[in-house]
Amino acid sequence: MRHKSTEKRARQNKKQYHQNRAIKSSIKTGIKNLLAVLEAKNGEQGALLLKKVTSTISKAASKGVIHSKTASRRISRLTKRANKVSAV
Repeated sequence: MRHKSTEKRARQNKKQYHQNRAIKSSIKTGIKNLLAVLEAKNGEQGALLLKKVTSTISKAASKGVIHSKTASRRISRLTKRANKVSAV
């Protein structure tokens, strides 16, 4: 027989694992969509997607899914790319 606390912790870990995977997946999908729009040189739609992706990344960082500095770095790089496209 296991301790109740270890059984509860295992349930919590499994739940958190799936939630974190979903959040990371949505970040990756958002970035992929944004890069596709930026490759097509569509600045207006890119700006909208950038705002959405930035929000998703920030939320993930605030929940501890990804590190805050990783989030800052990704947001910075995506913003740089989006600004290049809108400047041209």
